[in-house]
Amino acid sequence: MPCPPQSDQLVFFVNGRKVKCPLWHLFLDHPLPVRLTGTKYACGRGGCGACTVMVSKNDPVFKKIRHFSVTACLVPICSLYGAAVTTVEGIGSIKTRLHPVQERIAKSHGTQCGFCTPGMVMSMYTLLRNHPQPSEEQLMEALGGKSDTEKVHHPRGQMGTVFLAESSGCQQKGTGKCCLDRGENASSPLGGKNDICTKLFAKEEFQPLDPTQELVFPPELLRMAENPEKRTLTFYGERVTWISPGTLKDLLELKVKHPEAPLILGNTSLGPAMKSEGRFHPILLSPARISELTRVTETSEGLTIGAGCSLAQMKDVLAERISKLPEEKTQTYRALLKHLKSLAGPQIRNMASLGGHIISRHSYSDLNPILAVGSATLNLTSAEGTRQIPLNEYFLAGLASADLKPEEILESVHIPHSRKWEFVSAFRQAQCQQNALPHVNASMRVLFKEGTDSVEHLSIAYGGVGAATVSAHKRWDELMLDEACRLLLDEVSLPGSAPGGRVEFKRTLVVSFLFKFYLEVLQELKKLVKLVSVPDSRRHPDISDRFLSALEDFPVAIPQGVQTYQSVDPHQPPRDPVGRPIMHLSGLKHATGEAIFCDDIPVVDKELFMVLVTSINEKLSKALKLPGVLDVVTAEDVPGTNGAEDDKLLAVDEVLCVGQVICAVVAETDVQAKRAVEMIKITYEDLEPAIFTIQDAVKHNSFLCPEKKLEQGNIEEAFEKVDQIVEEVHVGGQEHFYMETQRVLVIPKTEDKELDIFVSTQDPAHVQKTVSSTLNIPINRITCHVKRVGGGFGGKVGRPAALGAIAAVGAIKTGRPIRLVLDREDDMLITGGRHPLFGKYKVGFMNSGRIKALDIECYINGGCTLDDSELVTEFLILKLENAYKIRNLRFRGRACMTNLPSNTAFRGFGFPQGTLVTESCITAVAAKCGLLPEKIREKNMYKTVDKTIYKQAFSPETLIRCWNECLDKSSFHSRRIQVEEFNKKNYWKKKGISIIPMKFSVGFAATSYHQAAALVHIYTDGSVLVTHGGNELGQGIHTKMLQVASRELKIPMSYMHICETSTATVPNTIATAASIGADVNGRAVQNACQILLKRLEPIIKKNPEGTWEDWIEAAFEQRISLSATGYFRGYKAFMDWDRGEGDPFPYYVYGAACSEVEIDCLTGAHKKIRTDIVMDACCSLNPAIDIGQIEGSFIQGMGLYTTEELKYSPEGVLYSRSPDEYKIPTITDVPEEFNVSLLPSSQTPLTIYSSKGLGESGMFLGSSVFFAIADAVAAVRTERDIAENFIVQSPATPEWVRMACADRFTDMIPRDDPKTFKPWSIPIA
Repeated sequence: MPCPPQSDQLVFFVNGRKVKCPLWHLFLDHPLPVRLTGTKYACGRGGCGACTVMVSKNDPVFKKIRHFSVTACLVPICSLYGAAVTTVEGIGSIKTRLHPVQERIAKSHGTQCGFCTPGMVMSMYTLLRNHPQPSEEQLMEALGGKSDTEKVHHPRGQMGTVFLAESSGCQQKGTGKCCLDRGENASSPLGGKNDICTKLFAKEEFQPLDPTQELVFPPELLRMAENPEKRTLTFYGERVTWISPGTLKDLLELKVKHPEAPLILGNTSLGPAMKSEGRFHPILLSPARISELTRVTETSEGLTIGAGCSLAQMKDVLAERISKLPEEKTQTYRALLKHLKSLAGPQIRNMASLGGHIISRHSYSDLNPILAVGSATLNLTSAEGTRQIPLNEYFLAGLASADLKPEEILESVHIPHSRKWEFVSAFRQAQCQQNALPHVNASMRVLFKEGTDSVEHLSIAYGGVGAATVSAHKRWDELMLDEACRLLLDEVSLPGSAPGGRVEFKRTLVVSFLFKFYLEVLQELKKLVKLVSVPDSRRHPDISDRFLSALEDFPVAIPQGVQTYQSVDPHQPPRDPVGRPIMHLSGLKHATGEAIFCDDIPVVDKELFMVLVTSINEKLSKALKLPGVLDVVTAEDVPGTNGAEDDKLLAVDEVLCVGQVICAVVAETDVQAKRAVEMIKITYEDLEPAIFTIQDAVKHNSFLCPEKKLEQGNIEEAFEKVDQIVEEVHVGGQEHFYMETQRVLVIPKTEDKELDIFVSTQDPAHVQKTVSSTLNIPINRITCHVKRVGGGFGGKVGRPAALGAIAAVGAIKTGRPIRLVLDREDDMLITGGRHPLFGKYKVGFMNSGRIKALDIECYINGGCTLDDSELVTEFLILKLENAYKIRNLRFRGRACMTNLPSNTAFRGFGFPQGTLVTESCITAVAAKCGLLPEKIREKNMYKTVDKTIYKQAFSPETLIRCWNECLDKSSFHSRRIQVEEFNKKNYWKKKGISIIPMKFSVGFAATSYHQAAALVHIYTDGSVLVTHGGNELGQGIHTKMLQVASRELKIPMSYMHICETSTATVPNTIATAASIGADVNGRAVQNACQILLKRLEPIIKKNPEGTWEDWIEAAFEQRISLSATGYFRGYKAFMDWDRGEGDPFPYYVYGAACSEVEIDCLTGAHKKIRTDIVMDACCSLNPAIDIGQIEGSFIQGMGLYTTEELKYSPEGVLYSRSPDEYKIPTITDVPEEFNVSLLPSSQTPLTIYSSKGLGESGMFLGSSVFFAIADAVAAVRTERDIAENFIVQSPATPEWVRMACADRFTDMIPRDDPKTFKPWSIPIA
């Protein structure tokens, strides 16, 4: 390969040290050329925030050092010229000194799996570098760019609030009351107040924040900024040349020379396009050093902002101008600022430039519609001179006559001041409030003839649906509104097959936004007319007080709340950690980036990188000829078994779905492997019929396994005597979205066919067995290692085995180590997720609300192979009854076979989908009887010791306690009255409240799956090494195991260590799943420790005053074994499906959750006001970890039921393959008040120390938010006298909510005949 020309020196610093960058390997994807693993790669598109670092530069606009957070996955190395980068390793370490941010996030229990904790730390750190005492708004903005399925829970909010200028503290501060005193029943059966604790960490122990101890900006970079290099700098990479001119003149000359070369500043648009769409540009022009592009000037006419200013800089400029100018001049600026606060996350706003945002002309742009109606002008420059063009609908449409010429650049944007009698507003609606692309956004401007309400000009621009200018030289009244709505719907054309779908919803938003604008302007007009004393002000239509709430946007607030748990017995020895809120063992390492995950393992000698080829690619030819590509692994290379007959590891002849793995490319680097994959083309013949939906599967009798059925009583006879309801329920699927994607490193050894496999999995033994059968070698030659896993949720039970086996085939074929790391898009495409469900129920009930008969039939979309679908169907049927005793029941379930990737295990394992059907049935009965849903729930709940539908006996006493505690702690009954009062007073906003009980069965339905083993070594210095069969997924299992060992051996946890989970130390392990990991492994560790202590008893009796070290030394001298294997045979569990009875579950976890929401009937948006959870944890091993699990699972469940929506094309291609399209909750989605209580004084003799497994149970409680939304929607429909029932559909997205709140705007939109167009997406449930 020829050597590229000599590059200029690329000067930048990382963590205070100057970096020399090997530009020979320069590529936009390449990581920083330093071996720092704290910054994690998770999505590659800047959408999750896991890779957040801080960049510091000299800001020419504000003349100071500017610190800003960025997502490292989008930062081109060459863009760092003159910058200082700070990563999580640069601010503190467990080896030296922790930074206060790192300390507080760990000690306030703000980490779980820890994979993206460094990103959270760096977001907070950057905020504090700029604002040592931030406001609540600044804190929420800093954390708003982080998405995390598991860890968006309350301690994160607590961690942040300890830095606030004035910490919010108790929700009711200043009232003389504490939030713990709330509750309607003063004699609540909590037990004594002294038994209840609300303190999970000691804030007073935190070290103070000292800004003087931070890294200084490197003097060399300061000198470079003061005397900037004016010559053009050129950096040559392997395929890309980066040119950075120092002057505007040089840039314009380069643009003439390279007219097709894009300008690149933030890389937030070009970067993702180059990665996911395969775009390639051999030359990139960087105008970052050109001061003219970052100038901001103001005249009496308006504001001119340089196109090179970041959106964050623009936001600061606008905020400063708004504070100084009269309100009448800042209408456009206020609209822009409003959208800038919710546009993407702060990291993206820090990187993205105003010019890039405008020139990209994305249909979803939040700013372009505002600039268009605000009459913004684009100032263009080229070597031939300057010119101005309007930013209008012609520019946004990309018409050549209104666009830039190839040699031109956008230098600045002029935004005029607004005028008196002119009003500008902006609107947007997205899947969630923050960090989400809008479905529709709009900006509207109206100008009135001075002193009147006669419209002189009305202009409207929409993002996502088009632009419109409505001629409405009329008065601002209802007649004008109706005419404008009709004109808009005619002019804004949106075909039924429009990309993005949601066509009717978008059409409704078009007119709903106009109505909001109408009300806003009417309100402002009345104020203005009153100020200038216009005599005929009575002409303005009055706005009913009930309509005023339509004008208010939902505010973003820091989540607050209280966590309560039972204190340990005062007689418990202080060194005994069981029951105490001990920090996660790896918490500090999570926060410093020193926790090592699978892909953090340093590159092994001769290592190769593997990339999978899936059926989304369209004759294997040129790939092997590319530089660095060594081989392609196909099914023919498998020496043993290529998976199962109906579930191949690598496809042979037939492909069953889009996303099936066909082969794998092996190359020297990941970049070379990915480039080769792009060259592979595969030809197909379509299978007939192609089945994607449950309805199609039922129609074609396409099922994966026999029907599962449970029945009790006489259902047919019972139905004859009661009223009946027959309804359908649709529950969408869910992506696991673990932050650490699937990854594995396979290292072949030099002898005996041995393999070391480092893998991110919940079940290393399954990986070991699968690799053994695939390679046809004994299991004992294969060792699987799991240090920690960056989230699993069931998605890393079965899938890692297949990926590990494919990588192992590559390792055996090449004789070299293989690293396989899935990109986020491939992970979402290949691995499947939660099963979508279609449920039908028939319920028979009395007018009193007593349910006499219930018949539920459920179908789940299993995908193309069996996987876990049969087990999920069984568990779904077993758990359908939830908390209710109904005498006559019939539950049936089928798993449908479709041409989609196989769905698999997911937290809750069928319970969250199936029980939503049951609870929907309860809600429907309440509506028919004219009773409140909570009354129907109470009336039908288990009351006494009884048997379930599968004849397992249990006592519902704890269930009833949870229900009553939740009613009381949430002040449910008084708040129900307040909700009803609010709804009477507000037409366009409605509140809903719901309380949901839960009986969740823990464990597997087979005894053999409950066994566990442990190995405990005591070394001669007294230190203890604990090994067990559980895997650390973030649920704190290692922490709990050391708590158990500490109690049993009666020594401090500091004496103990857990290295990893390995199949070489504990063989034949069971998957860490079904909420029992700590239960069963704790028993095994307990057993091992008791064996050891029994051996030590004679020595301790002989020398009772001796130290632990003395006893161990004596034991060694007396040849007593200091190593023991512990074993737990497992809980007994069985199920006889032929007889329909058994004891399939060891025990139940009970709980209840109450949630209150407020919905916007015009947009479908909702705000979570408050959630109270009461959970039966019995005697928690670690209340901090358990509360974190409850909160995390609740938030993940809330995502399932509200925002997480999978979209498939009519051809079965998954559209939603990144955080751009698939929205998991962020911190702004957490309820404003979020309280969690562990039920005190609860015992169970079955489990270790009377604890319970809580990993999954909180998931379903997220449905309390869903039913609160449904409650609010029902209030709307009752008020509007809409008789017909609406189909229950999860998730309750803004689209579903808005269209369910039918009104004159939903009635006026045109609706397409489904037979006349091909939809963009299809519902697979």
